[in-house]
Amino acid sequence: MVVKLCCLSHVIGEMFSEDYWPIYAVAGGVGALLGWMWLLLLGSPANQMLKISVHILTTYLAVISVLCFWCDQFFWGVAFATAAALQFLYVISVIDRLSFTMLVLQKAVKMVWSLPEVKRVAYVFMAVMLLWMGIWSFGTAGVVASDMDDGGRWWLLLVLSVSLFWTGAVLCNTVHVIVSGMVFLVLIHDGRDSVSMPHNPLVKSLRYAVTTSLGSICYGSLFTAAIRTLRWEIRGIRSKIGNNECLLCCVDFLFHLVETLVRFFNKYAYVQIAVYGKGFNRSARDAWELFQSTGVEALVAYDCSGAVLLMGTIVGGLITGTCAGAWTYTKWHDRVVMVGSTAMLMGMVLVGLAMVVVESAVTSIYICYAEDPLLIHRWDAEFFNQMSETLHQRLQYRSARAREVLTNNRFDSHTQESLSV
Repeated sequence: MVVKLCCLSHVIGEMFSEDYWPIYAVAGGVGALLGWMWLLLLGSPANQMLKISVHILTTYLAVISVLCFWCDQFFWGVAFATAAALQFLYVISVIDRLSFTMLVLQKAVKMVWSLPEVKRVAYVFMAVMLLWMGIWSFGTAGVVASDMDDGGRWWLLLVLSVSLFWTGAVLCNTVHVIVSGMVFLVLIHDGRDSVSMPHNPLVKSLRYAVTTSLGSICYGSLFTAAIRTLRWEIRGIRSKIGNNECLLCCVDFLFHLVETLVRFFNKYAYVQIAVYGKGFNRSARDAWELFQSTGVEALVAYDCSGAVLLMGTIVGGLITGTCAGAWTYTKWHDRVVMVGSTAMLMGMVLVGLAMVVVESAVTSIYICYAEDPLLIHRWDAEFFNQMSETLHQRLQYRSARAREVLTNNRFDSHTQESLSV
């Protein structure tokens, strides 16, 4: 029996090594190439790439949906069509925020461009991720090549995908802590060449991130991405509901539930972890209370930079998945979706490691602005004025909306009292 199992394992190993593993190797190469290109082009081309990704993602999802229907993959065709519709509705709902979002991203890219060492950190972590993917893809290719039924294969692929996603999230958030610590120090000490700047800050941030803070990073990586994505979608829907009170009530319930979760799981916690060495939950709570006490939460809610960076990450993943899926289609029509979806996840993780350096700069800028606005004024006076003006407008908008809701509630109460009389 043992001999038979060993022989079967050997046969399967040869099968996926010779057939499926090269496809995953190409997927890893494409994802790494896209990530490295993003880092190399960090600057004005990066801003253009982000603008393109916002508008091209809907079209790309729709095209893939059509291809899935053409390949008789009805479920995936519906899934990608739904994703395309949700993406279109989200972009429409936040179209008025994109100008401010692009301004914030432009300044974050400017900050990262002045710190070339943080890009080198991203390169190193992408190489580490590629090494892990080399091991992971052997297991994934073995599952795809196995003779078990489709249901069993999909469950195993789901487990492997969750493991890859969490590993990628941990590495991304480790980079997040390192870059956040660097950016915060640069803003606090008025430039990297300042006399008061600590010696070898990058090495200290790296050592701190992979030792003392690693537990908090791993814990936070389980929840922050999912909660953040859900929050973006609910905010987009909530802003376009209008006067449908029943639907508004349901969405408000979900909104307040997610807002409660955001209080304990948010990406701004990583800045507090990097600077003050707190635990994850305490860092998230302190960051959110800081934003609410200073009013900067209105600015953070208005900004869509995280969603725009996620769109760029998804586009990178779709390109990777398309390349792997197209190659698979030439050999095995029935395994296209399995290989393409897992390759897409590989591409998203690798491109996400490149995108996170900009997201880290964005979060550090907001934390610094909330703690001491003069830090941003000292770094870029024009940007400080634009942020302050936008914050003033958002606070005025919230006040006007609160007065409107209060007036409507009083009117409804008065109407009910009149009818009862």
